[in-house]
Amino acid sequence: MSNIIVLGAGMVGSTMAIDLAKKHAVTITDFSEKALEKAIKKCDKLLPVILDVTKKEALKDVIKPFDLVICAVPGFLGFETLKSIIEAGKNVVDISFFPENCFDLNKLAKEKKVTAIVDCGVAPGMGNIILGYYNEQLKLTDFECLVGGLPKVKKWPFCYKAPFSPIDVIEEYTRPARYVENGIMVTKEALSDCEYVDFKGIGTLESFNSDGLRSIIFTMPHIKNMKEKTLRYPGHVEYVKVLKESGFFNEEKITINGSEISPLDFTSKILFNEWKLGDTEEEITVMRITLKGTDKKGTDKTIVYNLHDAYCSKTNTSSMARTTGYTATAAANMFLDGLFFEKGVFPPELVGKHENCFNYILNYLKERNVIYKLDEL
Repeated sequence: MSNIIVLGAGMVGSTMAIDLAKKHAVTITDFSEKALEKAIKKCDKLLPVILDVTKKEALKDVIKPFDLVICAVPGFLGFETLKSIIEAGKNVVDISFFPENCFDLNKLAKEKKVTAIVDCGVAPGMGNIILGYYNEQLKLTDFECLVGGLPKVKKWPFCYKAPFSPIDVIEEYTRPARYVENGIMVTKEALSDCEYVDFKGIGTLESFNSDGLRSIIFTMPHIKNMKEKTLRYPGHVEYVKVLKESGFFNEEKITINGSEISPLDFTSKILFNEWKLGDTEEEITVMRITLKGTDKKGTDKTIVYNLHDAYCSKTNTSSMARTTGYTATAAANMFLDGLFFEKGVFPPELVGKHENCFNYILNYLKERNVIYKLDEL
């Protein structure tokens, strides 16, 4: 049994803490006492600690006794928090999905002899792990990830609910999307190249460009075609584009009746209730990973993994928390079991390249009924 600390008691952070508490001693921290109380109600094994991760010295003192840190803070706090964890010499699994380049901390992690596994969720995360494994098996030419979290019940007009803040979703709709085409990095507007895709058991969804490739742009430069697209119910993109083109996502403040407010803040406030996912509201996570390449004999291969995961009513756990959180707790247990011990910063594709790590994580998820179905064509 190891001593683990989880930074962040939000939806995914608390799910990870509860999962890890099955076989480890787990402390959970958050700035919000309310968030900690909510987590403890679900699992009284957890030890709660109020912590502000922006107070770096306090953070380093708190994590000192622990064998492993799980970082589940919001993205805007992620990079600096991870840096503090590494400076403290602590091994870490991170799902904060910060916008900065994780490899900027690689030298520091090696100096401190720290293992830092980052971006360890569903996408980025499990898609990268699958890519890393098959990159060792095949000479890959194509990688495509289609992924989305969706409410089970469609409500007009947006037919969408988010387990996190609308401002984070809007950022996905405004940040330019990078993908690789014929070996060249291409940048397009988010929400572009919208097309319909059919999924068994769900029906037709629409996919659009989003900036989700992250580390694999740098770690897999030999793959000529790489793309990530976000999935929504048909019609969603058109409504979001109307808001975007009308200026509702602008950050520059405007004056209304003597008060200054940015359209983005106003829009986020309006959409908060419209997009807020209820604590027991049923939702699904859909993902399709498609890989193309040739095997050692020169035979063309197409590998497809499909995920269709749903809210678990037995444990009152959202699908997004399950698919994101259990990937990270799989990596945590894999590390603690001694299967991965390299020092430095590692996005998931550099973990999945090892067959024993790949199989461990897939089996761990399967035990929790998060199942990736394989089709080899």
